[in-house]
Amino acid sequence: MAKGITKTQLVRLLAEKLELTNKQTAAFLETLSETAIKETKKTGEFTIPGIGKLVKAERKARIGRNPQTGEAIKIKAKTVVKFRVAKVAKDTIAPPKK
Repeated sequence: MAKGITKTQLVRLLAEKLELTNKQTAAFLETLSETAIKETKKTGEFTIPGIGKLVKAERKARIGRNPQTGEAIKIKAKTVVKFRVAKVAKDTIAPPKK
């Protein structure tokens, strides 16, 4: 399976394209991730235009099954984070079949 781009490779790529230093680019990425986490926690969502949206969602309590024994178990309610890919990104990466 193909391996994705690493953080170091991403920093170098962006620094080269934007004519910035690696340190400045790394600081930008760090600020972007900190802001995304803080805003998602505070408001429930954070949008990165053209890429997608982080959304905080509540999962209800439910009954599940232990896969080894088949026994019913209670799963507590919890808060999860979901990522919704923007339509533009989705259509560019995997165009719909005609």
